[in-house]
Amino acid sequence: MAKTIDQAVREVCLSFPEAEEYVSHGSPNFRVKGGRTFATYVVNHHGDGRVALWLKSPDGAQEHHVANAPKHFFVPPYVGPSGWLGVELDKGIAWKRIAELVREAYENVAPPKLAAKIGKTIAITPPTATMKAEERDRLAAPRTAKIVEKLRAICLALPETRGTKQFGAPVWQAGTKTFAIAYDYGEGPMLGFWVGVDQQGLYTADPRYSIPKYMGHNGWIALAVGKRCDWAEIESLAHASYRHFALKRMLKALDAA
Repeated sequence: MAKTIDQAVREVCLSFPEAEEYVSHGSPNFRVKGGRTFATYVVNHHGDGRVALWLKSPDGAQEHHVANAPKHFFVPPYVGPSGWLGVELDKGIAWKRIAELVREAYENVAPPKLAAKIGKTIAITPPTATMKAEERDRLAAPRTAKIVEKLRAICLALPETRGTKQFGAPVWQAGTKTFAIAYDYGEGPMLGFWVGVDQQGLYTADPRYSIPKYMGHNGWIALAVGKRCDWAEIESLAHASYRHFALKRMLKALDAA
């Protein structure tokens, strides 16, 4: 079976002494065991389309690489101001070079005793498997795409609504206010709606529902879409959320329809 980019990343990052993988914010991270992180593997972060490693590179490396080879290197969000280097893995950069860059990142955080044990940099066979659309973007999986299209039709049938994207996820807005969202951060497709803080407990009694990060404190709820969709339930949630954010003229148009 052809090697994937995922497999190649793990082969390189776990080749160093006491390196271990853990998941944070839905992405695989690699650190010295019990210590500092030296690499993060990120696919399509917030819809940027990149398949990349974010590396805790030595001082000055980010500026040098981004200036001299912008096709392969970039300043990643969040950690970029701290000097981390973004490396695009599917734009033709040699995997021998990637392994060297990961080694530099590991050496940048590892205790000297561990760094001294590295030996030769791993000689890795490059991945040959083509990444599928749904591997780049989970919302592109056929069933999930159909769910998103159905929700889009429900939302856009309401007065003065529009679809856009926020942090790479499709959202629907009443005017300028988001009232529905679809996303998949690795646990299957989820649909988000506003229900109010006082109602969240009633919904979470049902295991399909959870309070989402970042938005939950504002009264949002997330519905995990299983094998079957109750579209009457979803439509009711979308309409109730829309009514919360819609202006009076929008509600008047809705009630008159």
